[in-house]
Amino acid sequence: MQVTETLSEGLKRELKIDIPAGDLASKLENYMADLKSKANIKGFRPGKVPVAHLKKMYGRQAMAEILSNTIQETTQKAVEERSERPALTPEIDLPEEDAEKIMSGDADLSFKMTYDVLPEFEIVDFAGFEIERPMVEIADEEVDTQVADIAKNNTPFDTKDGAAEDGDRVTMSYLGKVDGEPFEGGADENGQLVLGSGQFIPGFEDQLIGTKAGDEKVVEVSFPEDYPAAHLAGKAATFDVVVKEIASPGEVTIDDEFAKGLGLESLDKLKEIVRGQIESQFGAMTRQRVKRQLLDKLDEHYSFELPEKLLESEFEIVWRQVEEDMKRNEKTFEDEDTTEEEAKAEYRKIAERRVRLGLVLSEIGEKNDIQVTDEELQRALYDRVRQFPGQEQQVFEYYKNNQQALASLRAPIYEEKVVDFMLELAKVTDKTVTKEELEKLVAEDEDDA
Repeated sequence: MQVTETLSEGLKRELKIDIPAGDLASKLENYMADLKSKANIKGFRPGKVPVAHLKKMYGRQAMAEILSNTIQETTQKAVEERSERPALTPEIDLPEEDAEKIMSGDADLSFKMTYDVLPEFEIVDFAGFEIERPMVEIADEEVDTQVADIAKNNTPFDTKDGAAEDGDRVTMSYLGKVDGEPFEGGADENGQLVLGSGQFIPGFEDQLIGTKAGDEKVVEVSFPEDYPAAHLAGKAATFDVVVKEIASPGEVTIDDEFAKGLGLESLDKLKEIVRGQIESQFGAMTRQRVKRQLLDKLDEHYSFELPEKLLESEFEIVWRQVEEDMKRNEKTFEDEDTTEEEAKAEYRKIAERRVRLGLVLSEIGEKNDIQVTDEELQRALYDRVRQFPGQEQQVFEYYKNNQQALASLRAPIYEEKVVDFMLELAKVTDKTVTKEELEKLVAEDEDDA
């Protein structure tokens, strides 16, 4: 094998690899000798099939396999001997016009391999990073409010004969139309709505006050301009409603009996669970804020050339998501007060940041021997499988047989472990904030992302 460097420019590398036809012929002879000892072909005794006959039957298939294995082995060896770390799998360029000659053994195997190497950089002393961790203290009043909301959502209702009033529950069938045509998601046979809850389109609930069981009514409303479904936003609509039942709310006493009705042993246990849920909610927001600060500080310290193909791959992922979001929301770049070129430039910066920080976190993890355990990966796999009820086995097999998919589960676990490692060494100080302040901080981070 002869390796010739034909390009070394920044992170770009191009190598020309030549393998004599004689080396390939030798591999083919060894392949056929092994095949001869195993072949069981009708008309020949085991081990006595002429090599010429085997070559006629399997020579082309054998050479294709030999070429594939040889290219894989030589490219790996070439990179290892150069002590380089490709950012992605090298691209192989095998001239088509020479393929037939190589297959027949009349030409040397000569091909080009191109790749980007990973950049080299020093790890900064992140132990000096100062991180402020916003912490929300959960007041008893917050827990009581959440428990009261649970009680409200579990209010018993009793059927009544009179007209619907504010606070009553209306059971109904309805069919929504825009410009006289039904729209997707605008129908229900047994929909329930508590009047005054604000769950439906503004104006809908008010028009049901005074209705009785058996009434038919056409409700006229307009979807808000900021309605999530872009094809309905701002449009006038009608709903053909048939009222089936009116029920009035009963009383709920928040005590141990109420908690037992929810399957818990006491009201204290209910409050404990609610407090844990609130802490988990704000804990996730705190984590998000702390991680953002850490990544921002890393971003400030690093500026290096990025592997072009790795960057392009990340940008394609980001841009594809942008296009899908705009298509789903029926938006244009003009609606966003920008142009496609300006948007691409902005999202390329986001892709650059992701790639750069990904390389930095990977290097920190590698230098400090941070690993994702089999148990952690298995747990992530089972969590993923549970997201597809009824398809568990298919999803499980997909990830088990797809290394790239499995890597997509490993990557976020690895990143979080590296972040945890860094936070243990950084100077992290806690600061008590209100939930509104924390929500504002997180919202600002998301707007800047």
